Amino acid sequence: MFGANLTIFHPTVFVLLGIPGLQQYHTWLSVPFCLMYITAVLGNGVLILVVLSERTLHAPMYVFLSMLAGTDILLSTTTVPKALAIFWFHAGEIAFDACITQMFFIHVAFVAESGILLAMALDRYVAICTPLRYTAILTPMTIGKMTLAIWGWSIGTIFPIIFLLKRLPYCRTNIISHSYYEHIGVARLACADITVNIWYGFSVPMASVLVDVTLIGVSYTLILQAVFRLPSQDARRKALNTCGSHIGVILLFFIPSFFTFLTHRFGKNIPHHVHILLANLYVLVPPMLNPIIYGAKTKQIRDSMAHVLSVSGKS
Repeated sequence: MFGANLTIFHPTVFVLLGIPGLQQYHTWLSVPFCLMYITAVLGNGVLILVVLSERTLHAPMYVFLSMLAGTDILLSTTTVPKALAIFWFHAGEIAFDACITQMFFIHVAFVAESGILLAMALDRYVAICTPLRYTAILTPMTIGKMTLAIWGWSIGTIFPIIFLLKRLPYCRTNIISHSYYEHIGVARLACADITVNIWYGFSVPMASVLVDVTLIGVSYTLILQAVFRLPSQDARRKALNTCGSHIGVILLFFIPSFFTFLTHRFGKNIPHHVHILLANLYVLVPPMLNPIIYGAKTKQIRDSMAHVLSVSGKS
């Protein structure tokens, strides 16, 4: 039974504080945040435009790459504009339903990005291990089914969280010490048992991602075995070069995500503002660097981008 001083309510508005402990630096932090966000949106937007406009890039690898770019835009746009509004205008208030919506798209984008990286690893496996059957295996129909599976699984995994949050009575406060909403952060404001939220919120999405990581690891183990069986050193170098950018993007996504997860769960001595700062950098740095990595490492994208820019300049 709740004490008399505990008022149960269903909040219509939540308030975000930004990065607690660093409020005096919000204006300064907003500058790199804004620049990184603009770079991420422009870089990924140009990448999608190049893939769509160049017929030579209508291969499965680049279709998945454009999906990854779109997911990066979704992830950063769901979080950064609100953070900048807090930094610049102290506009931390957000309706409860809008809070749930933001949380939903953040988690969906995270699970979807993991699935897209797995699809890209499978693409590289087929291209290197069974090159003669590449077009027969990865048909447009197969790509469509993989796309539906990725987004269907992502939405289906996260959708129950909406109901897990809406069922809770809230009695502590409507203030959240963060710059964006995430599932457990909101659930901890409830005055009811949140064991189901904790178990589902951590175990189901993380299990999904761990399965993706395992399958990616298996794919690249088989790829490396195939590469080192190639007869010439030049062939091995070319095969590894095609995978270099993808490996870089995989590391850029999974290492910060697992580091953030582990420090959040077990890093009790790490200051809270460090957790929040890392969480913000996680939704900014990979989306900003992904198009740069692919642009620098993939000759077809560089050539196509130069062609698109030259055509635009002439017109």
